Amino acid sequence: MESRNLYKSFILFILVLVLMLLASCSPIVVSSRIGQPPPPWFYPNRLEVVRYVYFPEYSFYYDLSARTYVYLNGGVWVRRNVLPPRYRNIDLRRAKYERIRNYNDENIRRYHEDNNANRGRSNRTTPRSNTRKN
Repeated sequence: MESRNLYKSFILFILVLVLMLLASCSPIVVSSRIGQPPPPWFYPNRLEVVRYVYFPEYSFYYDLSARTYVYLNGGVWVRRNVLPPRYRNIDLRRAKYERIRNYNDENIRRYHEDNNANRGRSNRTTPRSNTRKN
């Protein structure tokens, strides 16, 4: 009887070890919706908790937990299941994106204003003084 329990423990150990090795080879995303894989363009290389992904070239977000795109439409942030026609020709698998870590709030407007409002602007429009000290 004891050898049977030892055999079961050994098989369980091997099974857990194989599962851990397989899990370390593939991307893992922690999401609130179990059973639904992330979109095909989102492949993280390690375990991380991310709710939003930001596409800086196009200035829109994707909410991984709600499976919706979040973008400005007429000055108002909207959530939609599909992108509007102006974004339809984008290949999201090749587009640059940033993972937004440690932000889980529903209000993406606040995050965007705090972190991305001045993105892409330069200080070249600031007037420079033409006087030089000799």
